[in-house]
Amino acid sequence: MSGKSTGPDGLVLVDKPAGLTSHDVVGRLRRLARTRRVGHAGTLDPMATGVLVVGVEKATRLLGHLALTDKEYRATIRLGQTTVTDDAEGDVTAAADAGDLPPGAVDAGIAGLTGDLLQVPSAVSAIKVAGKRSYKRVLDGEDVELPARPVTVSTFVLHDVRTTTAGDGTRVTDLDVTVVCSSGTYIRALARDLGAELGVGGHLTALRRTRVGPYGLDGARTLAQLEERLEVLPIGAAAAAAFPRWDVDAEQARLLSHGVRVTVPAGLAEGPNAVFGPDGRFLALVEPAGGRAKALAVFA
Repeated sequence: MSGKSTGPDGLVLVDKPAGLTSHDVVGRLRRLARTRRVGHAGTLDPMATGVLVVGVEKATRLLGHLALTDKEYRATIRLGQTTVTDDAEGDVTAAADAGDLPPGAVDAGIAGLTGDLLQVPSAVSAIKVAGKRSYKRVLDGEDVELPARPVTVSTFVLHDVRTTTAGDGTRVTDLDVTVVCSSGTYIRALARDLGAELGVGGHLTALRRTRVGPYGLDGARTLAQLEERLEVLPIGAAAAAAFPRWDVDAEQARLLSHGVRVTVPAGLAEGPNAVFGPDGRFLALVEPAGGRAKALAVFA
């Protein structure tokens, strides 16, 4: 495929299917948009489904600035089995009867994993250790212990509880939950830690991301739907949804389009702001610095 840019500028909100990596989805979108200039924000594991934010053409320059810190998931946690990956993709390494958990124990465990936490990421993850992905070190037979890092689980709600018998004969308990959390939170690590707290082990069997930042499933499309019609959220609409908006006059627009640091109005939000000209055109991302607008990316 040629590296020539021919695709539309904007975000594509993909409802990722299970079995594909986020990079696989980018490859599909490159073909559909007929451009190599495609990237994604907020990686989803192959097992997971749901909202994946993909940038096309100039919108790839938005991806690094998107405040996708607030994410929502629907998940199923299986108590009674531990796996090497903390999810259903890995082999079971330990099992314990989870059919008769004490009343209130699950609720107490969930409560203990809600709020500001220090979470140890799953060893089978893409986090780099001395320049090498952690999961590759695990596959090479190394014992990897990642340092704990701060995360926030703002919502951890239990919807349904089911007790069944797994294929190995172990009685397991499946929990359907909703989790709203900060970027960098591993839902499978929550499953692992909940199982450990209850003394029976746990892992994740299903994960669906229903929202990332301001973008939800209602705006996402499956790959099959995108094959029929490529729906791109225009770059201006994408910026307006993700950042505080600053409307400028014609002279300010001219200066900002050339990277000139104009004076910012009082009360302009810290962090990235989306600048729009008098004609409604998206011009730039800027942040206030010393009373002036520092350009993060110019799109005009």
